[in-house]
Amino acid sequence: MRRTILIIAATATLAATGWAAARGTSTHPTPAAHRHPSQTTPAHRHLGQLTPTTSSHRRDLAAQLARARLATARYATSLQAAKADGYQIITRMIPDMGWHFLNPTVRGFDITRPSILVYERRGRRWQLGALEWVFPQQPEVPLLPGATYGSFAAACHYKDGTFVPASSQDQCRTRSPETGARFNFWHPDLVTLHVWLWYPNPAGLYSGINPYVQPFNRG
Repeated sequence: MRRTILIIAATATLAATGWAAARGTSTHPTPAAHRHPSQTTPAHRHLGQLTPTTSSHRRDLAAQLARARLATARYATSLQAAKADGYQIITRMIPDMGWHFLNPTVRGFDITRPSILVYERRGRRWQLGALEWVFPQQPEVPLLPGATYGSFAAACHYKDGTFVPASSQDQCRTRSPETGARFNFWHPDLVTLHVWLWYPNPAGLYSGINPYVQPFNRG
């Protein structure tokens, strides 16, 4: 129980300024759990957008993305390096999005230290696609020029990356109903932010889904 509380506390702290996810339908029985503002379903919400209309905004964004790219280059094609630095699986492949790996020790929003790394997989090869941050609510101060936000519904997460929607932790089973994996942690509803830094995305830098990663949906 103490471990669960610590993990939840770490996730909540991360949420103070960042875990991103967005639009997409899970491969698990949780299709409504991970949404992007542009997904037109009753569950979605548009959580805000700031358009970078000035050259100053564009320069600022370019500089921040350059810092993020340098800081995460070692993870670009090495999931092993990410795991060595504390990233652990929290979702399996979400179609048109990817596999999510969370580092529960990351605190606050730091463009050089993403809370989550989103990977694509083909066989035994892994390619980093997006960086992600989570929040308990939409940040009042824009974190990046032009940023848009999505949402991730409250869910029970298991050790193998399976997850199930649940409005409270007492609804979480001790084992994954899909695979039997042990319970890892629960989180409340979260606001999310994706940045597709390591894979091109015609839907936009901050979009939750990416049509270019469809070939990776089956691994």
